[in-house]
Amino acid sequence: MSRIEQLTQEKGTEAITGRESRESRESRGRWLALCVLVLAVLLVAVDATVLGLATPSLSEDLKPSGTQLLWIGDIYSFVIAGLLVSMGSLGDRIGRKKLLLVGATAFGAVSVLNAYATSPEMMIVARALLGVAGATLMPSTLALIRNIFHDPKERSLAIGIWGATASAGAAIGPVVGGALLQHFWWGSVFLINLPVMIALVLVGIKLLPESKNPVAGPWDLVSVVLSLVGVIGVVYAVKEVATHGVTWGVGAAAVIGAACLYAFVRRQFSLPSPLLDMRLFRHRGFSGAVLADLLTVFGLSGLVFFLSQFLQLVQGRDPLEAGLAELPAAIGAVVTGLVAGRYARRYSVRSIVTGGLAAIGLALGALTLVHKESGYPLLGAALLVVGLGAGFSFTVTADVILSSVPKEQAGSASAVSETAYELGAALGIALLGSIVTGVYQGFTAPASVSGPVADAAHESLGGAVEAAKAVDPATAQTMVAAAQEAFVDGLRFASGVGAAVLLATAVAAWFLLRGQRLQDGVTH
Repeated sequence: MSRIEQLTQEKGTEAITGRESRESRESRGRWLALCVLVLAVLLVAVDATVLGLATPSLSEDLKPSGTQLLWIGDIYSFVIAGLLVSMGSLGDRIGRKKLLLVGATAFGAVSVLNAYATSPEMMIVARALLGVAGATLMPSTLALIRNIFHDPKERSLAIGIWGATASAGAAIGPVVGGALLQHFWWGSVFLINLPVMIALVLVGIKLLPESKNPVAGPWDLVSVVLSLVGVIGVVYAVKEVATHGVTWGVGAAAVIGAACLYAFVRRQFSLPSPLLDMRLFRHRGFSGAVLADLLTVFGLSGLVFFLSQFLQLVQGRDPLEAGLAELPAAIGAVVTGLVAGRYARRYSVRSIVTGGLAAIGLALGALTLVHKESGYPLLGAALLVVGLGAGFSFTVTADVILSSVPKEQAGSASAVSETAYELGAALGIALLGSIVTGVYQGFTAPASVSGPVADAAHESLGGAVEAAKAVDPATAQTMVAAAQEAFVDGLRFASGVGAAVLLATAVAAWFLLRGQRLQDGVTH
Protein backbone atom coordinates (compact mmCIF):
# COMPACT_ATOMS: atom_id res chain seq x y z
CA MET A 1 0.00 0.00 0.00
CA SER A 2 1.40 3.43 -0.96
CA ARG A 3 1.84 6.23 1.53
CA ILE A 4 -0.96 8.21 -0.14
CA GLU A 5 -3.39 5.28 0.10
CA GLN A 6 -2.43 4.74 3.74
CA LEU A 7 -3.06 8.39 4.62
CA THR A 8 -6.40 8.31 2.77
CA GLN A 9 -7.48 5.20 4.66
CA GLU A 10 -6.43 6.73 8.00
CA LYS A 11 -8.38 9.90 7.27
CA GLY A 12 -11.43 7.84 6.32
CA THR A 13 -11.17 5.85 9.54
CA GLU A 14 -10.81 9.05 11.55
CA ALA A 15 -13.87 10.51 9.83
CA ILE A 16 -15.96 7.41 10.58
CA THR A 17 -14.74 7.35 14.17
CA GLY A 18 -15.50 11.07 14.55
CA ARG A 19 -18.97 10.64 13.10
CA GLU A 20 -19.69 7.69 15.40
CA SER A 21 -18.40 9.69 18.38
CA ARG A 22 -20.62 12.65 17.43
CA GLU A 23 -23.65 10.39 17.00
CA SER A 24 -22.90 8.79 20.36
CA ARG A 25 -22.77 12.21 22.04
CA GLU A 26 -26.01 13.27 20.33
CA SER A 27 -27.72 10.06 21.42
CA ARG A 28 -26.52 10.52 25.00
CA GLY A 29 -27.71 14.13 24.89
CA ARG A 30 -31.18 13.08 23.74
CA TRP A 31 -31.67 10.68 26.62
CA LEU A 32 -30.27 13.15 29.16
CA ALA A 33 -32.72 15.74 27.84
CA LEU A 34 -35.52 13.20 28.27
CA CYS A 35 -34.52 12.82 31.93
CA VAL A 36 -35.15 16.54 32.38
CA LEU A 37 -38.50 16.37 30.61
CA VAL A 38 -39.77 13.53 32.76
CA LEU A 39 -39.00 15.59 35.86
CA ALA A 40 -41.73 17.99 34.68
CA VAL A 41 -44.11 15.06 34.22
CA LEU A 42 -43.21 13.83 37.69
CA LEU A 43 -43.96 17.30 39.07
CA VAL A 44 -47.53 17.32 37.71
CA ALA A 45 -48.27 13.64 38.46
CA VAL A 46 -47.15 13.85 42.08
CA ASP A 47 -49.27 16.98 42.61
CA ALA A 48 -52.37 15.32 41.19
CA THR A 49 -52.17 12.23 43.40
CA VAL A 50 -51.20 13.79 46.71
CA LEU A 51 -54.30 16.00 46.66
CA GLY A 52 -56.61 12.98 46.86
CA LEU A 53 -54.58 11.54 49.71
CA ALA A 54 -54.61 14.83 51.61
CA THR A 55 -58.36 15.40 51.13
CA PRO A 56 -59.49 13.93 54.50
CA SER A 57 -57.06 15.99 56.60
CA LEU A 58 -57.57 19.05 54.38
CA SER A 59 -61.33 18.73 54.90
CA GLU A 60 -60.88 18.52 58.66
CA ASP A 61 -58.70 21.65 58.73
CA LEU A 62 -60.33 23.95 56.15
CA LYS A 63 -63.88 22.55 56.56
CA PRO A 64 -64.99 22.99 52.93
CA SER A 65 -68.57 22.23 51.91
CA GLY A 66 -69.19 19.29 49.56
CA THR A 67 -69.32 21.67 46.59
CA GLN A 68 -66.14 23.46 47.65
CA LEU A 69 -64.40 20.10 48.05
CA LEU A 70 -65.30 19.19 44.47
CA TRP A 71 -64.04 22.57 43.27
CA ILE A 72 -60.75 22.05 45.11
CA GLY A 73 -60.48 18.73 43.30
CA ASP A 74 -61.39 19.85 39.80
CA ILE A 75 -60.62 23.58 39.41
CA TYR A 76 -57.02 22.66 38.57
CA SER A 77 -58.24 20.47 35.72
CA PHE A 78 -60.76 23.07 34.54
CA VAL A 79 -58.16 25.82 34.23
CA ILE A 80 -55.45 23.62 32.77
CA ALA A 81 -57.89 22.23 30.19
CA GLY A 82 -58.93 25.73 29.18
CA LEU A 83 -55.35 26.91 28.73
CA LEU A 84 -53.52 23.88 27.30
CA VAL A 85 -54.22 24.64 23.65
CA SER A 86 -53.19 28.26 24.16
CA MET A 87 -50.00 27.30 25.99
CA GLY A 88 -49.09 24.60 23.47
CA SER A 89 -49.43 27.14 20.69
CA LEU A 90 -47.46 29.72 22.70
CA GLY A 91 -44.63 27.21 23.09
CA ASP A 92 -44.61 26.68 19.31
CA ARG A 93 -44.11 30.43 18.95
CA ILE A 94 -41.77 31.59 21.74
CA GLY A 95 -39.91 28.31 22.29
CA ARG A 96 -40.91 25.16 24.16
CA LYS A 97 -37.84 25.14 26.41
CA LYS A 98 -38.46 28.72 27.50
CA LEU A 99 -42.12 28.05 28.27
CA LEU A 100 -41.29 24.84 30.15
CA LEU A 101 -38.72 26.49 32.43
CA VAL A 102 -40.90 29.52 33.16
CA GLY A 103 -43.87 27.26 33.88
CA ALA A 104 -41.84 24.99 36.16
CA THR A 105 -40.66 27.98 38.20
CA ALA A 106 -44.22 29.28 38.53
CA PHE A 107 -45.49 25.79 39.44
CA GLY A 108 -43.07 25.54 42.32
CA ALA A 109 -43.87 29.02 43.60
CA VAL A 110 -47.65 28.49 43.50
CA SER A 111 -47.23 25.13 45.26
CA VAL A 112 -46.13 27.12 48.33
CA LEU A 113 -49.38 29.11 48.14
CA ASN A 114 -51.32 25.82 48.06
CA ALA A 115 -49.42 24.54 51.07
CA TYR A 116 -50.29 27.54 53.22
CA ALA A 117 -53.91 28.09 52.15
CA THR A 118 -56.03 29.09 55.16
CA SER A 119 -59.58 28.80 53.76
CA PRO A 120 -61.48 26.79 51.12
CA GLU A 121 -61.74 29.89 48.94
CA MET A 122 -57.98 30.51 49.11
CA MET A 123 -57.33 26.86 48.30
CA ILE A 124 -59.58 27.01 45.23
CA VAL A 125 -57.77 30.13 43.96
CA ALA A 126 -54.38 28.54 44.62
CA ARG A 127 -55.39 25.39 42.72
CA ALA A 128 -56.57 27.56 39.80
CA LEU A 129 -53.22 29.38 39.68
CA LEU A 130 -51.46 26.01 39.77
CA GLY A 131 -53.53 25.07 36.73
CA VAL A 132 -52.23 28.11 34.86
CA ALA A 133 -48.65 27.07 35.59
CA GLY A 134 -49.35 23.39 34.90
CA ALA A 135 -50.76 24.21 31.47
CA THR A 136 -47.26 25.22 30.34
CA LEU A 137 -45.59 21.94 31.33
CA MET A 138 -47.24 18.93 29.69
CA PRO A 139 -47.54 20.19 26.07
CA SER A 140 -43.95 21.41 26.20
CA THR A 141 -42.60 18.03 27.31
CA LEU A 142 -44.34 16.01 24.59
CA ALA A 143 -43.56 18.59 21.91
CA LEU A 144 -39.87 18.54 22.84
CA ILE A 145 -39.87 14.72 22.68
CA ARG A 146 -41.32 14.95 19.16
CA ASN A 147 -38.53 17.30 18.11
CA ILE A 148 -35.67 15.55 19.93
CA PHE A 149 -36.42 11.96 18.86
CA HIS A 150 -36.74 11.62 15.08
CA ASP A 151 -36.41 7.84 14.89
CA PRO A 152 -39.93 6.36 15.38
CA LYS A 153 -38.82 3.47 17.57
CA GLU A 154 -36.70 5.72 19.78
CA ARG A 155 -39.64 8.14 20.03
CA SER A 156 -42.01 5.32 21.04
CA LEU A 157 -39.63 4.29 23.80
CA ALA A 158 -39.23 7.92 24.90
CA ILE A 159 -43.01 8.36 25.05
CA GLY A 160 -43.22 5.10 26.98
CA ILE A 161 -40.71 6.42 29.51
CA TRP A 162 -42.63 9.71 29.63
CA GLY A 163 -45.87 7.86 30.39
CA ALA A 164 -44.18 5.47 32.81
CA THR A 165 -42.79 8.43 34.73
CA ALA A 166 -46.26 9.91 35.03
CA SER A 167 -47.39 6.58 36.47
CA ALA A 168 -44.35 6.45 38.74
CA GLY A 169 -45.31 9.91 39.96
CA ALA A 170 -48.77 8.58 40.69
CA ALA A 171 -47.08 5.89 42.80
CA ILE A 172 -44.51 8.13 44.46
CA GLY A 173 -47.07 10.81 45.31
CA PRO A 174 -49.28 8.73 47.63
CA VAL A 175 -46.33 6.98 49.32
CA VAL A 176 -44.29 10.12 49.92
CA GLY A 177 -47.44 12.09 50.69
CA GLY A 178 -48.58 9.41 53.12
CA ALA A 179 -45.23 9.47 54.88
CA LEU A 180 -45.41 13.26 55.16
CA LEU A 181 -48.98 13.17 56.46
CA GLN A 182 -47.88 10.78 59.19
CA HIS A 183 -45.63 13.51 60.64
CA PHE A 184 -46.64 16.90 59.17
CA TRP A 185 -49.74 18.89 58.24
CA TRP A 186 -51.52 18.41 54.90
CA GLY A 187 -49.80 21.40 53.27
CA SER A 188 -46.49 19.56 53.32
CA VAL A 189 -47.61 17.37 50.42
CA PHE A 190 -47.41 20.38 48.09
CA LEU A 191 -43.93 21.39 49.22
CA ILE A 192 -42.43 18.22 47.70
CA ASN A 193 -42.80 19.99 44.34
CA LEU A 194 -40.03 22.44 45.22
CA PRO A 195 -36.91 20.20 44.98
CA VAL A 196 -38.19 18.68 41.73
CA MET A 197 -38.80 22.14 40.25
CA ILE A 198 -35.37 23.38 41.28
CA ALA A 199 -33.64 20.35 39.72
CA LEU A 200 -35.68 20.69 36.53
CA VAL A 201 -34.85 24.37 36.02
CA LEU A 202 -31.15 24.15 36.86
CA VAL A 203 -30.48 21.07 34.73
CA GLY A 204 -32.93 22.01 31.97
CA ILE A 205 -31.15 25.29 31.28
CA LYS A 206 -28.03 23.34 30.26
CA LEU A 207 -29.43 20.17 28.67
CA LEU A 208 -32.67 21.00 26.86
CA PRO A 209 -32.48 22.16 23.23
CA GLU A 210 -34.76 25.00 22.20
CA SER A 211 -37.32 24.37 19.49
CA LYS A 212 -40.25 26.26 18.01
CA ASN A 213 -42.25 26.66 14.82
CA PRO A 214 -40.33 29.11 12.61
CA VAL A 215 -43.49 30.11 10.69
CA ALA A 216 -46.07 29.99 13.48
CA GLY A 217 -47.27 33.58 13.11
CA PRO A 218 -48.62 35.84 15.89
CA TRP A 219 -50.33 34.52 19.02
CA ASP A 220 -54.05 35.34 18.72
CA LEU A 221 -55.28 36.62 22.09
CA VAL A 222 -58.93 36.56 21.00
CA SER A 223 -58.62 32.80 20.39
CA VAL A 224 -56.98 32.38 23.80
CA VAL A 225 -59.93 34.05 25.55
CA LEU A 226 -62.51 32.14 23.49
CA SER A 227 -60.95 28.74 24.27
CA LEU A 228 -60.57 29.51 27.98
CA VAL A 229 -64.10 30.83 28.47
CA GLY A 230 -65.56 28.13 26.25
CA VAL A 231 -64.00 25.15 28.01
CA ILE A 232 -64.57 26.45 31.54
CA GLY A 233 -68.15 27.51 30.74
CA VAL A 234 -69.16 24.14 29.33
CA VAL A 235 -67.42 22.07 32.00
CA TYR A 236 -68.85 24.25 34.77
CA ALA A 237 -72.35 23.81 33.36
CA VAL A 238 -71.96 20.03 33.19
CA LYS A 239 -70.71 19.94 36.77
CA GLU A 240 -73.54 22.08 38.13
CA VAL A 241 -76.26 20.17 36.26
CA ALA A 242 -74.92 16.91 37.66
CA THR A 243 -74.87 18.34 41.19
CA HIS A 244 -77.80 20.76 41.45
CA GLY A 245 -79.88 20.30 38.31
CA VAL A 246 -80.76 22.85 35.62
CA THR A 247 -80.90 26.51 36.66
CA TRP A 248 -80.87 29.80 34.76
CA GLY A 249 -77.27 30.43 35.77
CA VAL A 250 -76.16 26.99 34.60
CA GLY A 251 -78.02 27.43 31.32
CA ALA A 252 -76.33 30.79 30.75
CA ALA A 253 -72.89 29.28 31.43
CA ALA A 254 -73.58 26.43 28.99
CA VAL A 255 -74.77 28.79 26.24
CA ILE A 256 -71.86 31.19 26.69
CA GLY A 257 -69.34 28.33 26.77
CA ALA A 258 -70.77 26.62 23.69
CA ALA A 259 -70.95 29.93 21.80
CA CYS A 260 -67.31 30.69 22.63
CA LEU A 261 -66.16 27.23 21.48
CA TYR A 262 -68.13 27.60 18.24
CA ALA A 263 -66.59 31.04 17.68
CA PHE A 264 -63.15 29.60 18.48
CA VAL A 265 -63.48 26.88 15.84
CA ARG A 266 -64.80 29.33 13.22
CA ARG A 267 -61.99 31.75 13.97
CA GLN A 268 -59.30 29.05 13.59
CA PHE A 269 -60.48 28.31 10.05
CA SER A 270 -60.28 32.00 9.14
CA LEU A 271 -56.83 32.78 10.60
CA PRO A 272 -53.69 32.40 8.46
CA SER A 273 -51.81 31.24 11.60
CA PRO A 274 -54.44 29.60 13.84
CA LEU A 275 -53.93 28.90 17.51
CA LEU A 276 -55.04 25.32 16.75
CA ASP A 277 -55.05 23.88 13.24
CA MET A 278 -58.50 22.25 13.10
CA ARG A 279 -57.45 20.26 10.02
CA LEU A 280 -55.58 17.94 12.39
CA PHE A 281 -58.94 16.38 13.26
CA ARG A 282 -59.43 15.24 9.67
CA HIS A 283 -56.86 12.53 10.41
CA ARG A 284 -58.97 9.61 11.68
CA GLY A 285 -56.15 8.18 13.81
CA PHE A 286 -55.59 11.56 15.47
CA SER A 287 -59.29 12.03 16.26
CA GLY A 288 -59.70 8.45 17.47
CA ALA A 289 -56.69 8.71 19.79
CA VAL A 290 -57.93 12.01 21.26
CA LEU A 291 -61.40 10.56 21.88
CA ALA A 292 -59.91 7.44 23.51
CA ASP A 293 -57.82 9.61 25.85
CA LEU A 294 -60.75 11.81 26.87
CA LEU A 295 -63.20 9.00 27.65
CA THR A 296 -60.58 6.82 29.33
CA VAL A 297 -59.67 9.55 31.80
CA PHE A 298 -63.36 10.36 32.26
CA GLY A 299 -63.99 6.80 33.38
CA LEU A 300 -60.99 6.71 35.72
CA SER A 301 -60.71 10.12 37.32
CA GLY A 302 -63.87 10.32 39.40
CA LEU A 303 -63.16 6.91 40.86
CA VAL A 304 -59.53 7.69 41.70
CA PHE A 305 -60.51 10.98 43.33
CA PHE A 306 -62.70 9.15 45.88
CA LEU A 307 -60.55 6.03 46.29
CA SER A 308 -58.26 7.56 48.91
CA GLN A 309 -61.31 8.56 50.96
CA PHE A 310 -62.60 4.99 50.76
CA LEU A 311 -59.30 3.54 51.95
CA GLN A 312 -58.93 6.00 54.81
CA LEU A 313 -62.40 7.00 55.95
CA VAL A 314 -64.24 3.73 55.23
CA GLN A 315 -61.59 1.04 55.75
CA GLY A 316 -59.65 2.98 58.39
CA ARG A 317 -56.18 2.88 56.78
CA ASP A 318 -53.65 5.56 57.66
CA PRO A 319 -52.42 7.86 54.85
CA LEU A 320 -49.18 5.94 54.19
CA GLU A 321 -51.01 2.61 54.07
CA ALA A 322 -53.57 4.10 51.68
CA GLY A 323 -50.78 5.35 49.43
CA LEU A 324 -49.12 1.95 49.35
CA ALA A 325 -52.48 0.31 48.61
CA GLU A 326 -52.72 2.33 45.37
CA LEU A 327 -49.30 1.21 44.10
CA PRO A 328 -50.49 -1.67 41.85
CA ALA A 329 -52.11 0.72 39.35
CA ALA A 330 -48.91 2.71 38.92
CA ILE A 331 -46.73 -0.41 38.74
CA GLY A 332 -48.94 -1.89 36.02
CA ALA A 333 -48.84 1.33 33.99
CA VAL A 334 -45.04 1.57 34.23
CA VAL A 335 -44.57 -2.03 33.04
CA THR A 336 -46.87 -1.81 30.01
CA GLY A 337 -45.96 1.78 29.15
CA LEU A 338 -42.37 0.78 28.43
CA VAL A 339 -43.34 -2.01 26.00
CA ALA A 340 -46.55 -0.59 24.49
CA GLY A 341 -44.88 0.80 21.35
CA ARG A 342 -43.12 -2.50 20.62
CA TYR A 343 -46.34 -4.50 20.94
CA ALA A 344 -48.31 -1.97 18.86
CA ARG A 345 -45.81 -2.52 16.02
CA ARG A 346 -45.86 -6.30 16.40
CA TYR A 347 -49.66 -6.57 16.45
CA SER A 348 -51.62 -3.38 15.70
CA VAL A 349 -52.40 -0.02 17.23
CA ARG A 350 -56.10 -0.70 17.52
CA SER A 351 -55.69 -4.11 19.17
CA ILE A 352 -53.38 -2.70 21.88
CA VAL A 353 -55.52 0.39 22.56
CA THR A 354 -58.81 -1.54 22.47
CA GLY A 355 -57.40 -4.27 24.71
CA GLY A 356 -56.13 -1.70 27.19
CA LEU A 357 -59.46 0.12 27.33
CA ALA A 358 -61.40 -3.11 27.73
CA ALA A 359 -59.11 -4.21 30.58
CA ILE A 360 -59.77 -0.94 32.44
CA GLY A 361 -63.52 -1.31 31.87
CA LEU A 362 -63.59 -4.85 33.23
CA ALA A 363 -61.51 -3.86 36.26
CA LEU A 364 -63.88 -0.99 37.05
CA GLY A 365 -66.76 -3.43 36.65
CA ALA A 366 -65.14 -5.65 39.28
CA LEU A 367 -65.11 -2.69 41.69
CA THR A 368 -68.92 -2.68 41.66
CA LEU A 369 -68.54 -5.68 44.00
CA VAL A 370 -66.57 -3.75 46.61
CA HIS A 371 -68.04 -3.21 50.08
CA LYS A 372 -66.85 -1.84 53.40
CA GLU A 373 -65.21 -5.09 54.53
CA SER A 374 -63.74 -6.06 51.13
CA GLY A 375 -60.30 -7.64 51.44
CA TYR A 376 -57.37 -6.03 49.67
CA PRO A 377 -56.88 -8.77 47.01
CA LEU A 378 -60.00 -7.64 45.10
CA LEU A 379 -59.03 -3.98 45.20
CA GLY A 380 -55.34 -4.61 44.51
CA ALA A 381 -56.04 -6.92 41.54
CA ALA A 382 -58.49 -4.43 40.03
CA LEU A 383 -56.00 -1.58 40.41
CA LEU A 384 -53.24 -3.64 38.80
CA VAL A 385 -55.42 -4.42 35.75
CA VAL A 386 -56.40 -0.74 35.53
CA GLY A 387 -52.70 0.20 35.45
CA LEU A 388 -51.81 -2.41 32.83
CA GLY A 389 -54.61 -1.24 30.55
CA ALA A 390 -53.85 2.45 31.03
CA GLY A 391 -50.16 1.93 30.25
CA PHE A 392 -50.98 0.29 26.93
CA SER A 393 -53.71 2.75 25.94
CA PHE A 394 -52.20 6.09 26.94
CA THR A 395 -48.73 5.40 25.59
CA VAL A 396 -49.90 4.25 22.16
CA THR A 397 -52.48 7.02 21.74
CA ALA A 398 -49.87 9.67 22.64
CA ASP A 399 -47.55 8.16 20.03
CA VAL A 400 -50.34 8.17 17.41
CA ILE A 401 -51.15 11.82 18.10
CA LEU A 402 -47.53 12.97 17.80
CA SER A 403 -46.87 10.82 14.71
CA SER A 404 -49.90 12.23 12.92
CA VAL A 405 -48.55 15.78 12.61
CA PRO A 406 -45.38 17.50 11.37
CA LYS A 407 -42.90 18.33 14.12
CA GLU A 408 -43.52 22.09 13.69
CA GLN A 409 -47.04 21.55 15.05
CA ALA A 410 -45.96 19.27 17.88
CA GLY A 411 -46.91 21.80 20.54
CA SER A 412 -50.47 22.17 19.26
CA ALA A 413 -50.89 18.41 18.84
CA SER A 414 -49.50 17.72 22.33
CA ALA A 415 -51.82 20.36 23.74
CA VAL A 416 -54.83 18.66 22.15
CA SER A 417 -53.75 15.35 23.70
CA GLU A 418 -53.31 16.92 27.12
CA THR A 419 -56.54 18.92 26.80
CA ALA A 420 -58.43 15.68 26.20
CA TYR A 421 -56.72 14.23 29.29
CA GLU A 422 -57.49 17.19 31.54
CA LEU A 423 -60.99 17.72 30.17
CA GLY A 424 -61.73 14.04 30.76
CA ALA A 425 -60.38 14.38 34.32
CA ALA A 426 -62.52 17.44 34.99
CA LEU A 427 -65.67 15.85 33.59
CA GLY A 428 -64.97 12.58 35.40
CA ILE A 429 -64.56 14.28 38.77
CA ALA A 430 -67.61 16.47 38.07
CA LEU A 431 -70.00 13.75 36.86
CA LEU A 432 -68.80 10.57 38.56
CA GLY A 433 -67.88 12.54 41.66
CA SER A 434 -71.36 14.04 41.67
CA ILE A 435 -72.83 10.53 41.43
CA VAL A 436 -70.89 9.49 44.52
CA THR A 437 -71.89 12.68 46.33
CA GLY A 438 -75.53 12.43 45.26
CA VAL A 439 -75.90 8.84 46.45
CA TYR A 440 -73.98 9.63 49.64
CA GLN A 441 -76.20 12.56 50.59
CA GLY A 442 -79.23 10.27 50.60
CA PHE A 443 -78.25 8.49 53.81
CA THR A 444 -80.46 8.93 56.88
CA ALA A 445 -78.86 10.35 60.01
CA PRO A 446 -80.09 9.13 63.43
CA ALA A 447 -83.22 10.95 64.59
CA SER A 448 -81.47 12.26 67.69
CA VAL A 449 -78.88 14.19 65.65
CA SER A 450 -79.57 17.93 65.50
CA GLY A 451 -80.13 19.75 62.23
CA PRO A 452 -76.73 21.54 61.95
CA VAL A 453 -74.82 18.35 62.79
CA ALA A 454 -76.85 16.33 60.28
CA ASP A 455 -76.30 18.98 57.60
CA ALA A 456 -72.53 18.89 58.21
CA ALA A 457 -72.56 15.09 58.01
CA HIS A 458 -74.39 15.17 54.67
CA GLU A 459 -71.84 17.51 53.07
CA SER A 460 -69.12 14.85 52.76
CA LEU A 461 -67.86 11.66 54.39
CA GLY A 462 -65.05 13.64 56.02
CA GLY A 463 -67.72 16.01 57.33
CA ALA A 464 -69.64 13.10 58.83
CA VAL A 465 -66.56 11.80 60.64
CA GLU A 466 -65.87 15.28 62.00
CA ALA A 467 -69.53 15.93 62.92
CA ALA A 468 -69.68 12.63 64.83
CA LYS A 469 -67.38 14.15 67.45
CA ALA A 470 -70.24 16.42 68.53
CA VAL A 471 -72.62 13.58 69.54
CA ASP A 472 -72.50 10.68 71.99
CA PRO A 473 -70.37 7.64 71.01
CA ALA A 474 -73.27 5.28 70.24
CA THR A 475 -75.04 7.81 68.01
CA ALA A 476 -71.73 8.74 66.38
CA GLN A 477 -71.03 5.12 65.51
CA THR A 478 -74.49 4.67 63.97
CA MET A 479 -74.22 7.89 61.93
CA VAL A 480 -70.71 7.19 60.63
CA ALA A 481 -71.64 3.61 59.70
CA ALA A 482 -74.65 4.86 57.72
CA ALA A 483 -72.50 7.51 56.02
CA GLN A 484 -69.82 4.97 55.11
CA GLU A 485 -72.38 2.57 53.64
CA ALA A 486 -73.88 5.37 51.53
CA PHE A 487 -70.43 6.41 50.33
CA VAL A 488 -69.62 2.84 49.25
CA ASP A 489 -72.98 2.62 47.43
CA GLY A 490 -72.06 5.77 45.51
CA LEU A 491 -68.60 4.42 44.75
CA ARG A 492 -70.07 1.18 43.35
CA PHE A 493 -72.53 3.10 41.19
CA ALA A 494 -69.80 5.40 39.83
CA SER A 495 -67.58 2.38 39.11
CA GLY A 496 -70.38 0.83 37.07
CA VAL A 497 -70.85 4.00 35.04
CA GLY A 498 -67.09 4.24 34.48
CA ALA A 499 -66.98 0.59 33.36
CA ALA A 500 -69.76 1.20 30.82
CA VAL A 501 -67.94 4.26 29.45
CA LEU A 502 -64.63 2.40 29.08
CA LEU A 503 -66.14 -0.64 27.37
CA ALA A 504 -68.03 1.60 24.93
CA THR A 505 -64.81 3.51 24.25
CA ALA A 506 -63.01 0.22 23.53
CA VAL A 507 -65.58 -0.61 20.84
CA ALA A 508 -65.29 2.88 19.31
CA ALA A 509 -61.47 2.71 19.31
CA TRP A 510 -61.56 -0.60 17.41
CA PHE A 511 -63.27 1.13 14.47
CA LEU A 512 -61.66 4.60 14.67
CA LEU A 513 -58.08 3.25 14.81
CA ARG A 514 -58.55 0.74 11.97
CA GLY A 515 -55.43 0.66 9.78
CA GLN A 516 -53.51 3.04 12.07
CA ARG A 517 -49.80 2.25 12.42
CA LEU A 518 -46.96 3.79 14.40
CA GLN A 519 -44.63 5.48 11.96
CA ASP A 520 -42.33 8.45 11.54
CA GLY A 521 -45.02 11.07 11.15
CA VAL A 522 -46.68 12.43 8.04
CA THR A 523 -44.70 13.60 5.05
CA HIS A 524 -45.30 17.26 4.22
